[in-house]
Amino acid sequence: MIEPSSLQKYSLFGGLLEEEISKLLPYMETEEFDPGGTIIQEGSPNDKIRFIIEGRVAVVKNGIILSEFSEGDEFGEMEVLDVMPSAATVTALATTRVISISNRCLREIHRDAPSSFSLMIMNLARDLSRRLRKMDEKLAVESPHMEWN
Repeated sequence: MIEPSSLQKYSLFGGLLEEEISKLLPYMETEEFDPGGTIIQEGSPNDKIRFIIEGRVAVVKNGIILSEFSEGDEFGEMEVLDVMPSAATVTALATTRVISISNRCLREIHRDAPSSFSLMIMNLARDLSRRLRKMDEKLAVESPHMEWN
C-alpha cells in the first residue's frame, strides 16, 4: 500500500496535501517490471501516465537511448495528452515499480477532484517544460552548428 505522504515528494503531486492524495489513491494502479521488460512499445497505444517509485527505465527510439528515468520521473504522458501511438519504447533497466493513472481515471479525477487535477496537470506541464529544455540544450551541443542569417 502506498502512503500519501510518500507521494508528496514526487513532482507530479507537488502542492497537494496528504488528504488530497489519499482521495486520488483509488485511481492509481501499481505495476512491476523485470529488468529488460518492455513497459511501452513504440507505435502501440498507451493510455497511462506512469511514474517510477523504484527502479530505472530507458526511453529508446530507433535503437538510440533518448533518456533514462528513475524514481520520481513520469513517462507515457505524451500519448495520454495527444492520444497518439507511443513515440518510443520504454524498457525497464532494473526491477521497476511504477504507479500508473489511466486516461479514464484522469477524466474521473477531473470530475471528482478538479483542483487536484489542475495541480497535477500544471506539475506535469512543468516537468515536460524542463524535459524540453534539457533536450534543447543537448541538441544545441550535439548538432552541427549553423549560422543564423
